[in-house]
Amino acid sequence: MSEKMKAIFFDRDGTLIHEKPGVYLSDPAKVRPYKSVSAALTLLKKAGYHFFIVSNQSGIGRGYFTEKEVNAVHARLTKLLRPAKFEEIVFCPHAPNEACSCRKPQPGMGLYLIKKYNINTKNSFMIGDKKADVEFGRALGFKTILVTTANGKNHLKKYPDLHPDKIASNLLNAARFILKQEK
Repeated sequence: MSEKMKAIFFDRDGTLIHEKPGVYLSDPAKVRPYKSVSAALTLLKKAGYHFFIVSNQSGIGRGYFTEKEVNAVHARLTKLLRPAKFEEIVFCPHAPNEACSCRKPQPGMGLYLIKKYNINTKNSFMIGDKKADVEFGRALGFKTILVTTANGKNHLKKYPDLHPDKIASNLLNAARFILKQEK
């Protein structure tokens, strides 16, 4: 059996790209990565991490946009973040009331990726800006990082018992924390 890979799971909106709360992104032209993302991905790639995006896209289940539009947004995002490479992008298309096993914080998307890619959960991280991201990462046995971009600050105030492994102001600071864990 091949060696297990170390991975970083990223939330999409509010973590890799700018998010306007209450606005559902379906237009690829409006994809705007945070300034620190490219530098962070470069550092993490050099350290041997494999990248995945795990995202709740309830706008599909709510009828705001289609899966095709989400895939177009992902195509634009991966183009903007080159040369960084995402092994796979998975998303939950369900509305919150659909009680599926794939909507974060449920672990379905993560369990699928762990099995498919032989991921070492002890050496992997989940980075996001919401409580659901932290709970999702914990359910998988990952270390969790909450970035205070977009929803992060509000979720820390709203959920004082959240306690991710690290709170970072942006993705570059999250990457630096991960690299310190390696030593």
